[in-house]
Amino acid sequence: QVQLVESGGGLVQAGGSLRLSCTLSGNSFSLYAMGWYRQAPGKERELVARLISSGHTNYADSVKGRFTISRDNAKKNTVYVQMNSLNVEDTGVYFCHVRDTIGFEYWGQGTQVTVSS
Repeated sequence: QVQLVESGGGLVQAGGSLRLSCTLSGNSFSLYAMGWYRQAPGKERELVARLISSGHTNYADSVKGRFTISRDNAKKNTVYVQMNSLNVEDTGVYFCHVRDTIGFEYWGQGTQVTVSS
């Protein structure tokens, strides 16, 4: 059974940092992409950062220069997003997302990030 386990959310003051991690287990196929989406109250889910198997990364314009996505070199099925200089607009539920090489997609249960002013 495929499972995504997320951790690292919490409450932080504006200007602070958090690191989210996501580990995939139970998958049968290689990974094409791993990334993070977020959903703020009353808003649609949006891409935050994504790492493609080629090494290419995508970031939302609002987080460029502040967030960095990376993959654990030892644990290939673990992805991190380092979030620096957080602001209140970064508040939301962050979801890990994985797509494998045959097109299956998996979502984590979400982890809350709250940035206080």
